[in-house]
Amino acid sequence: MGSETITLGGGCFWCTEAVFDRVRGVTDVESGYANGHVARPTYEQVCSGTTGHAEVVRLTFDPAVIGLREILEIFFATHDPTTLNRQGNDVGPQYRSGIYTSTPEQQEIAEAMVRQLTQDRLFGAPVVTEVEPLESYWPAEDYHQDYYLQHPEQGYCAFVVGPKVEKFRKTFSRYLKPE
Repeated sequence: MGSETITLGGGCFWCTEAVFDRVRGVTDVESGYANGHVARPTYEQVCSGTTGHAEVVRLTFDPAVIGLREILEIFFATHDPTTLNRQGNDVGPQYRSGIYTSTPEQQEIAEAMVRQLTQDRLFGAPVVTEVEPLESYWPAEDYHQDYYLQHPEQGYCAFVVGPKVEKFRKTFSRYLKPE
């Protein structure tokens, strides 16, 4: 069957990358910018909130090891899909919750999951995660790649990223890569 790629925006890409780096079956995670209108944007441009990009991670995964539904379960459990254009203190359209698909099948699965989460009122508020085909993707600068791995003691990493990684480890230990 080969590998699949999906692009997810769950707020700051450092958080999302740190979680999915630890997921069994995920073979590559790259931080980047998606679905904006500026070619090759810089971090500073994206942070201005004017480029239309979301901070995202592009995941490559082996569907024989982990399916898209499981990837999306982890995604929804490790960020707040009910806040529009924000995650915690990170505010702006670049921090929106988004699933950017690369196939019609992914689109169908993601839309069905958002509908189900909304219907079940799992989060106590409407799910605002956008589900759209991936139209553009640009890798983030090198210093953003594997940021948590390289800077675990940095303030944001210790107080924001670390707790999300711990939540993943406790909630989804069955999907944890062997260390």
